Amino acid sequence: MSTATRTAERTDTTPQPQAGGGDHERFAHIVRTPGRNAEAAITEARVMGEEVEALCGKRWVPERDPAKYPVCPECKAIRNGG
Repeated sequence: MSTATRTAERTDTTPQPQAGGGDHERFAHIVRTPGRNAEAAITEARVMGEEVEALCGKRWVPERDPAKYPVCPECKAIRNGG
């Protein structure tokens, strides 16, 4: 009698919101919140598991501490009008 073990690879097919070439993960982004308090909008998105959109167009569900990352240069330029 022979017993064999098979391994099946699973690929995560959950779409990950991302804009551009992937460098967006290395930055803290400035969230687009027209007419709303940004801090409240981010807290709500974090609790509810909803996406937010940065000024540069990146979309994600906030989970990380943005204080640990440099500010996105695209977001900073847009905020400063340039």
